[in-house]
Amino acid sequence: MRNENRLLANIDRPLVILYLILVLLGWLNIYSAVFDEAHSSIFDLSQRYGKQMLWIALGLFIGILVLLVDAKFFVVFAFPIYGLINLLLIFVLLFGVTIAGSKSWFQIGGFALQPAEFAKFGAALALAALLNRRSADITKIKDQLIAGVIIAFPALLILAQNDTGSALVFMSFYFVLFREGMTGRLMILALILIVLFLVTLYAGHWLVFGIILLAFVISVLLVKRNLSNIMSLIAAVAVSVLFVLSVEYVFEKVLEPHQKNRIMVLLGKDVDLSGAGYNVNQSKIAIGSGGFFGKGYLSGTQTKYNFVPEQSTDFIFCTVGEEWGFLGSTVVIALFIGFLWRIIVVAERQRSPFARIYGYGIASIMFFHFAINVGMTIGLAPVIGIPLPYFSYGGSSLWAFTLMLFVLIRQDANRLNIL
Repeated sequence: MRNENRLLANIDRPLVILYLILVLLGWLNIYSAVFDEAHSSIFDLSQRYGKQMLWIALGLFIGILVLLVDAKFFVVFAFPIYGLINLLLIFVLLFGVTIAGSKSWFQIGGFALQPAEFAKFGAALALAALLNRRSADITKIKDQLIAGVIIAFPALLILAQNDTGSALVFMSFYFVLFREGMTGRLMILALILIVLFLVTLYAGHWLVFGIILLAFVISVLLVKRNLSNIMSLIAAVAVSVLFVLSVEYVFEKVLEPHQKNRIMVLLGKDVDLSGAGYNVNQSKIAIGSGGFFGKGYLSGTQTKYNFVPEQSTDFIFCTVGEEWGFLGSTVVIALFIGFLWRIIVVAERQRSPFARIYGYGIASIMFFHFAINVGMTIGLAPVIGIPLPYFSYGGSSLWAFTLMLFVLIRQDANRLNIL
């Protein structure tokens, strides 16, 4: 009780300060990205920067509200929250509106709400609640399957909304499972399949002969040529060959045209600077033009003349690179790395498995968004349309990331009450 009365004293101040710095820098960059001299006030609610100020204020209100709620609330109601958000994902498929090709939004007056952003929060809670059970053991197939369903169900609903980027974020939860004791073999297998997929797009079916040749060399070099090793090698070759032969079908029949174009541009096989590669090319020009010190705040020409599409949302990092240069970009990246590191530190010191697992869930989601968003602006990752936490314009993403973080802060503030 004594610790509950000292809630403010138990709040992790470095984490809150880093959050406030990132939110403030994000707001300033949105102002610069869409600056309009006819509406120069940053508080102008008719402009995106004015609306973002409103989203920030409401986000802070959400954060304060979370801190006032009993920490056990999120443990007890983890699955109901998860279920409610999944219902919203179903409802948005039935009654939502389509924006930018994705039927992912509820239109409420002049504001659009995207449930997919909150689905990550719900999945993190449910996964933490599952693994918090005394009988839970992630090394067992049963618990692995249940965890897989918890992660996959909202991801598939989001995929049905044609929002592939948000669906891919759920892959980050594997790091949580790995931290809790799940074998790393699945990660290795996933990396091998990704490499095979990309190499197949380069080499085509000729890769089959390369796999067979490699298998022959391995069989010659095998020290123990017993039946078990030979059969394992044959099985690996068979699976690899079948996968390679299926790549063409998946690429041509399953992926959408814009997804295929983005992959080909990323691989350098389709340099379409006026089509699929336009965004990335303009993004790299903008960032590169910033040099070491940048062009100065509100002085980015690529930004001012709208050469970079989605410059206040998915490509907000271009504004950082152009106006703040390499030095400013390094500072922003360092802030994000420090922020992620602090989340992990907070997660590791938890006395409750629920809080620790939830903390790693949040760290994984944030890292995926940060790494892929920055990567796609400099051509190192495919353009999948996910926001940069606390920087990209939008109420849904800002509120969801704020909610995720402050639930962790609330759990951390309560850790001293757990024996």
